[in-house]
Amino acid sequence: MKQLDFQLDQINRVETKKNVEKALEKYRIMLLTQELDRLPRVTQDFSIVPPAKTNKFYSSTEDAAVANADYERERSEYIRRISMAVNRLGYKERAILIDRYMTEDDVYDYEVYNNMNLSERTYHRIKSRAIYKLAFALRLEVYKRDISYHRHEQT
Repeated sequence: MKQLDFQLDQINRVETKKNVEKALEKYRIMLLTQELDRLPRVTQDFSIVPPAKTNKFYSSTEDAAVANADYERERSEYIRRISMAVNRLGYKERAILIDRYMTEDDVYDYEVYNNMNLSERTYHRIKSRAIYKLAFALRLEVYKRDISYHRHEQT
């Protein structure tokens, strides 16, 4: 338990919050992307390069199909991972994150705490706790020593 307390003291709260907000924004974008956003090329491609003497058949349609399948799998996995992590939070924490970050519309903090009948202070306290719990669940937390280490590397 002492080791966990020591690690919590070393969290860079600003960078950790940025990481979680980026992840939630990516979640929102992935929900909105259409499944067929990678279409095959249908125009002919003329080239002076002689054909290769291999058995490989090249098709932009096949490449697009493989890319679409890979993208859809990655997208589904990312959405599932974020959803499962958010669902592990408490009711109010989950409600705040869903209303604020995970809906199609851009919603401001004041709209969320007014809709939930919370004071501004209580809302920000619950939201902050939810963001840090989510950061740990998704392994997005940033430690202060990580940043100082990277600064020394750059110099």
